[in-house]
Amino acid sequence: MTRFAKTLSILAATAALAVLGAPAINAQNNDGFNIPEDFDFMGNADPNQRRATARVNGNIITGTDVEHRVALIVAANDTVVPEEEMERLRMQVLRNLIDETLQVQEAAALEMAVTAEEVDDAYTRFAVERFDRGPEAMDEYLATIGSSPRTLKRQIQGELAWDRLLRRNVAPFVNVSTEEVNELLQRLDESQGQYEYRIAEIYLEANATTREAVLSNANQIIAQLRQGGSFVAYARQYSDASSAAQGGDLGWLRLEQLQSATLESAVEGMEPGQLIGPVEIPGGYSILLLVDRRQIGMPDPRDAVLSLKQISLDFAPGTPESEAQLKADQFAATVQQMNGCGDVDAKAAAINATVVENDEIAVRALPEALQSIMLQLNVGQATPPFGDLEQGVRVLMLCGRDDPQRVGGPSFDDLMNSLENERINRRAQRYLRDLRRDAVIEYN
Repeated sequence: MTRFAKTLSILAATAALAVLGAPAINAQNNDGFNIPEDFDFMGNADPNQRRATARVNGNIITGTDVEHRVALIVAANDTVVPEEEMERLRMQVLRNLIDETLQVQEAAALEMAVTAEEVDDAYTRFAVERFDRGPEAMDEYLATIGSSPRTLKRQIQGELAWDRLLRRNVAPFVNVSTEEVNELLQRLDESQGQYEYRIAEIYLEANATTREAVLSNANQIIAQLRQGGSFVAYARQYSDASSAAQGGDLGWLRLEQLQSATLESAVEGMEPGQLIGPVEIPGGYSILLLVDRRQIGMPDPRDAVLSLKQISLDFAPGTPESEAQLKADQFAATVQQMNGCGDVDAKAAAINATVVENDEIAVRALPEALQSIMLQLNVGQATPPFGDLEQGVRVLMLCGRDDPQRVGGPSFDDLMNSLENERINRRAQRYLRDLRRDAVIEYN
């Protein structure tokens, strides 16, 4: 395997830490560096005087590359990044671009290079499947947001190269025995009715030296996510785990599969849709999103398929509030007098309300606020009215329910894949650390 020589500028590394607000390093950290608490920089240590560009083993990352990727992230999150956070984002993007460059270079050195045709095909699929547009229209869209096809294709090339490297250099050397899987299956059988969790994670690697800086970065990511940022987009750009390519999605897991008592305790108390973190774990910090939760081997009530009638009463623009309130009260009283779904159409017509039917809608497809209410209704009952006095009011009446069937637990192959992926993830992190360590990186 070709390895790159290492010549990483100490001043550049120091500046990168300064951008993240790293504190003075305690000489008692036992990290082998023996750096005193009080010291002076020899030269300019102001990171704002440095341009976010670099040369990685001879390949140049330009300021334009950074700005186009930043624009892509901002558009993907559909949020405004405060100016004080923009420099932090640029530095993170630069690190991501360095990692992608190393991954592409390693694949090429091992004669596994991703071709331009492969990148173009993946770009076209992405444009069609995610944006419902062709590549030419995608090119135009990227230009309107201040990015470019080149920056998205560069990210695709990095992901394809990394996937190829892991399949050849990591996955074949990961072994999970039949005995391990059978033991896990037995524990699953013994835990029927217990919960399993679908989790998404942003993992940020840290050590004693970078701990405070990474924690500060994690808190900034949390703040952006709480303001509506896309977890998938942030995971793809920031997470140091191999699951970043899947937007941080770890799939369905039982608590013990997390292999961390800290994470087990955190996840056990979460509700679907909840975001927590940063949680400190060995090696770094985790930001967790609980996508969903279900009981092992038990049907999920939210998979029930409902037959519904929606009864709506709209208010014309400019309707006085007093008149709208009177009509809303009449609507509520009429709904209470309805004797099941067979009585809906006639009584709705009497008050000029409209009726829409849907015979195949899963409970989980409804807004969360309605899911628990629908699960408590009997056939022929309706929800409380919802809406407002400007747009109108409506109710949903339950006309039928097909309850979900009992589901089996994960198969032998599912568990085998889960264990293999977890071990591949750990080795992938070490692989990328080796590439960074052996790289020649010159910062401008």
